[in-house]
Amino acid sequence: MLRQRTILRKVGFEGIGLHSGKLIRTEICPAESDKGIIFRRIDIVPHRDISLNNCKVTGTQLASTISENNIEISTVEHLVAALSGLGIDNVLVKVSGTEIPILDGSAAIFVHLLKSAGCREQNSAKKFITINRPVRVSDGEKWAMLEPYFGFKLNFVVDFTHPIINKNNRMVDVDFERMSFVKDIARARTFGFLNDVGNLLKNNLARGGGLDNAVVLSKTGILNPEGLRSENELAMHKALDAIGDLYLIGYPMLGSYSAFKSGHALNNKLIKKLVREDNTWSFSSFENLREAPLAWAKQWSWI
Repeated sequence: MLRQRTILRKVGFEGIGLHSGKLIRTEICPAESDKGIIFRRIDIVPHRDISLNNCKVTGTQLASTISENNIEISTVEHLVAALSGLGIDNVLVKVSGTEIPILDGSAAIFVHLLKSAGCREQNSAKKFITINRPVRVSDGEKWAMLEPYFGFKLNFVVDFTHPIINKNNRMVDVDFERMSFVKDIARARTFGFLNDVGNLLKNNLARGGGLDNAVVLSKTGILNPEGLRSENELAMHKALDAIGDLYLIGYPMLGSYSAFKSGHALNNKLIKKLVREDNTWSFSSFENLREAPLAWAKQWSWI
């Protein structure tokens, strides 16, 4: 049986919120089978929970914000992507503020922390959302689509005018039969444009942003002295964001995701359409490991 996963022991960390600029303490704890991913606001008395199985995405401006019973937590996508990439189904995430710390702007530190906590397979079967027919959304020239596929793969194209973007690095094609989240995706950092910083700050956004947690693009290049971590880091980070956004549905997915210039808003629109329309998806599980897709064994590798 392909089993659900949680972590062996709790792990804690603290860091700055990208948009609030505040220091936030976070603790990730093991959870029982079928509990799913639960966020707990411990700065509120009594503590309040937000479950991915019940929550709504209520904000998509430069981050994904989830809400349940009028309680919100923002900037969840990188941590959720790490949970997805390591095949973790059940954890309790205790948060002392309104957003998840940005750390280095990628999912790499989350992956390191989760790996240090260890993995425990549970007695319940892992549940997948299987895409049964194509679902597509668009906004002008931007679009995102889910299609049936026995595995999980992503194709993402970024398209903006900048000296660093060229035909060789504007697209990423990720198939987890060939690639792993830890090695190929987790280290890709979020990015932004120097010209936008003033407006972001006026709108109470990116107060915690800087060169230590984002790739900052000037008109002619990159301000970060270390440069990019990979040639296609910008496009790869958009794929990382999509992995996190798709896992906000509460379950791992069997399907193919492709997108052109998509972001949090369009990804959320895609998930809403998937859930709303008839016969677009169904639950699957695998009692026989030999019947499970090879992609998941490689994606969930912890090395």
